Amino acid sequence: MNTQVTIAGVTLKNPVMTASGTFGSGMEYSEFVDLNRLGAVVTKGVANAPWPGNPTPRVAEVYGGMLNAIGLQNPGIDVFLERDIPFLKQYDTKIIVNVCGRTVEDYVDVVERLSQEKAVSMLEINVSCPNVKEGAIAFGQKADALFDITKEIKRHANQPVIMKLSPNVTDIAEMAKAAEAAGADALSLINTITGMKIDIHTRRFALANKTGGMSGPAIKPVAVRMVYQAAHAVGIPVIGMGGIANAEDAVEFLLAGATAVSIGAMNFVNPYTCQEVVEGIERYMEQYHVEDVKDLIGAVA
Repeated sequence: MNTQVTIAGVTLKNPVMTASGTFGSGMEYSEFVDLNRLGAVVTKGVANAPWPGNPTPRVAEVYGGMLNAIGLQNPGIDVFLERDIPFLKQYDTKIIVNVCGRTVEDYVDVVERLSQEKAVSMLEINVSCPNVKEGAIAFGQKADALFDITKEIKRHANQPVIMKLSPNVTDIAEMAKAAEAAGADALSLINTITGMKIDIHTRRFALANKTGGMSGPAIKPVAVRMVYQAAHAVGIPVIGMGGIANAEDAVEFLLAGATAVSIGAMNFVNPYTCQEVVEGIERYMEQYHVEDVKDLIGAVA
């Protein structure tokens, strides 16, 4: 069986990667998951300076998933380059760095710092985080703004650029086409869906931010639909995510048109999920006599 997939010239040993913000930079999960088994590790968002994130409480459980309003807390690019990249280089897996910012200049600053880092295979640009008030909402929800920031980032990036799309839009195909037109090498979707929870006993918001990003199994049907629409709207690879809990979910995304998948919220429920999905896809291929995983991609038209 061949489980390899290629995204923008980068070959992954299998189509399973981690979703940014749910796996740290790999160090936190390495005692549970053999990182060598993963197609790629996608890091938590990295900014050009340390971000404290949003005030607490920042996480709330909801039916079928969770809400988070972490606010992209991270120690900044200097700590990331000194601590996290050397750790990840120990493993036989691709490194994809998620980049966040409040302004175009913020993003470009990080992209330029990473441009000479040969261990980094690709960049994933987070322009769609729903709980960061500055920057991300404007970039991720307006096609012209998405086009402009994608084009600017491509001017400075040495690695292939993955634009991470927001589901909180009217037409996901329009956004996908805008990113492709600006030069994006691949797309990843969906980011979390904006949600809210109110405690009826205290009559207070469950999150200090009031709203947060919903993830988990409940959003999977929406994610599959959007991945299908995006994959059929563009000619670049799509990385699918949103509610993947097992190998069956992952295969569903591949059939919808995703070249690879990312696993997020379920890492909190079961830290072994990513590796179990890798093994489960292999069993599925054996069961249905699929010799090459690429034969599954977009097989349902």
